[in-house]
This record gives sequence, structure tokens and C-alpha cells, in this order.
Amino acid sequence: MYFRGDYMKINLFPTLNSVEEEGLKGTTAVVIDVLRATSVITTAVYNGCLDVVPVLEIEDALNYKNEKVLLGGERRGFKIEGFDLSNSPLEYNRENVEGKRIVFTTSNGTRAIIKAKYSDTILIGSMLNAKYLADFVVKKGSDINIICSGTDGNFSIDDFLCAGKIIYEINKLKEMDMTDFATLAYLTYMNNRENIFEYLKYASHYKYMMSIGLEEDIMCCFKEDILDVVPYFKDGSIKKYPL
Repeated sequence: MYFRGDYMKINLFPTLNSVEEEGLKGTTAVVIDVLRATSVITTAVYNGCLDVVPVLEIEDALNYKNEKVLLGGERRGFKIEGFDLSNSPLEYNRENVEGKRIVFTTSNGTRAIIKAKYSDTILIGSMLNAKYLADFVVKKGSDINIICSGTDGNFSIDDFLCAGKIIYEINKLKEMDMTDFATLAYLTYMNNRENIFEYLKYASHYKYMMSIGLEEDIMCCFKEDILDVVPYFKDGSIKKYPL
């Protein structure tokens, strides 16, 4: 890929399977699974959880189970049997999560977070914290790889829109040098931000979530810039970055 001079460089991986791990070294990764894992994590961290531990498999999560740990996550959009919480941001309120460790496994988002492990810094992105995350990465100054989790290895319009929102917020603060995928995400958000749900309804993941009764979660996940927090993944867990 070609970049210019001293501009902040932004690359976008449109799916988990497209991630080139060697290309992550020396950069900041922003991981997105807007429907719903990274929205849940952002909400939980904002509401004062001790930390969030992402794991790949249900069995990995069950190994942590005790009275001091909450198990959260989903498979195919549904709460996992024996878990305390599903993958709905509405459940991760302060009353439920404050001071608690949350062990979390999902179909797509937790895999993307772990995939980003070779990055110097790994941040959790969502519509909920996009503006604050953008401000943080501009101040930090390193090149950025945005990782869209996608759905079961496939491209997701919803993650792409969220990536575009984050790039839009960065662009208001600093001139950037973007790859074509990053540029396309930016333009997609720019051209649809005034009526975002009219565009989102074409997304297959949106349609699936609607079919299983998760409209309220979708509406929650697409609220913009309401949580002033930047979660980061380090040493196996996700915490609030000390801004």
C-alpha cells in the first residue's frame, strides 16, 4: 500500500479474515464489532467494571466461573446457557457490572480483539465512544489499523459504518493518509450519517438481529458519542485507558 510523507496513516481491514498480523506491528489497532461486542465492552468499562477478559470459547469462559466473576456473551445472537449476561449493552449497566470482572466470549468480536494481539496498542471502538476514541488516537499520533470483525468471516455493513464514523471524527482533528478501504468507509458514513438507519437496514447482520427481536439493542449500539471512555486491551484484559 502507498502512503504519503508524515500524515497519520489509516488502514482498514474489512473482515477478521483479512487481517495481516505482520502489518499490525508498531501501530494502534481499533477493533470494531458494533453489533454488539465492542458496544457492550465500551458500555461495561464506562459503567465501572473491573475489567473484561475476552476469550475464544465457551469452555474457556466457564473455567473462570465463580461468585466474583460475571460470564457474558452469545452464540448466534443468543445468551449462552449458564452465563450471567448476554451480549446486550442494555444488561451491562452500573448496577450489574460495577467492580466486577467480566469474562466475555462472542461469535466475532472477541476473536478480532485477540487477533489484534501484535499491535502496540489495542483499542475498542464503537459508535458510542467514536468521538473520544478519535481524540485519543490523534493525540497518541501512531498509525492506525481499524479491524472490522465482520460476521462469521464475512463483511458487515454495520462495522464498516462504524469505522467510517471513527475516521470521520479523526478527520475533523487531523489530516490523514487513508487506504482505499478506509476512504470508502469514511465516504459511506459521510453520505449516510443523516439517515443512518435507512442505510443500515440493508445489512444482513441487521436483518438477522431484527429477526430475533434485538431492535432495541441495535438502536442502543448506534447512539453516537455518548460514552466518554476509551477501553484498551493489554495483558489479557480490557480496562479504561487512563486519559
